Amino acid sequence: MKDKIFGVLQRVGRSFMLPIAILPVAGLLLGIGSSFTNETTIATYGLQKILGSGTLLNSLLIIMNKVGSAVFDNLPLIFAVGVAIGMALSGNLQNFAGGLIILLFKPYKVGDLIESQGVIGVVSEIQILHTIITTADNKVIYIPNGSLSSGVVINYSNKDTRRVEWTVGVEYGEDFEKVKAVLQRIIDADPRILKDPAPMIALGALSASSVDIKVRAWAKTADYWDVYFDMNKIVYDTFNKEGIGFPFPQLTVHQAKD
Repeated sequence: MKDKIFGVLQRVGRSFMLPIAILPVAGLLLGIGSSFTNETTIATYGLQKILGSGTLLNSLLIIMNKVGSAVFDNLPLIFAVGVAIGMALSGNLQNFAGGLIILLFKPYKVGDLIESQGVIGVVSEIQILHTIITTADNKVIYIPNGSLSSGVVINYSNKDTRRVEWTVGVEYGEDFEKVKAVLQRIIDADPRILKDPAPMIALGALSASSVDIKVRAWAKTADYWDVYFDMNKIVYDTFNKEGIGFPFPQLTVHQAKD
């Protein structure tokens, strides 16, 4: 709630900047126009030929004087219009600035897989106000650049390699060294898994119904998901052949004797 109120106050404050910025300009026009069209001033300094009535400069100064005077005479209206315009454009101005930041610093490019604002997808186009991404199920989503430039953006395509991670659960009583050796054999047989950095297999946790083994390996970014899903299937098939049991929730009930 506080964030929403603060956001509204920020937009209102920014909307006042336009009419406030006009005031010095209007004052300058009014001051110059009134000073140099004053007949006493013109006569005192002998400027009749340059600034006297009927000269081009005199006409321009009279216009400046009237414009400045009109601004101050209609100040409430100008403030109201300025606030309305500022409120209407505040979001677009923020998105425009965000677009410039993205184009300048390039946190992502077209074709990158990114995650931001609770959305994951491939960048299909970077516009000045929005970034268009396409999700895995072919949805097209427009994300305001203001949110992307000021928020967290995860770029999954920025690096050539990524770490793939699995948590493999086995039953209590299984030989950890045997399970580790089987997993190592599976990893070594897949040429898509990189040797450097070396894969890691470790006992991750002793959960309520399973012994959780953590497996980490590196692969090229383009192979990430294929390696991840293929590994799941191969582990399932290989464990069944090796007689390694997968855990499932169990509940032991003890009946009290009378």
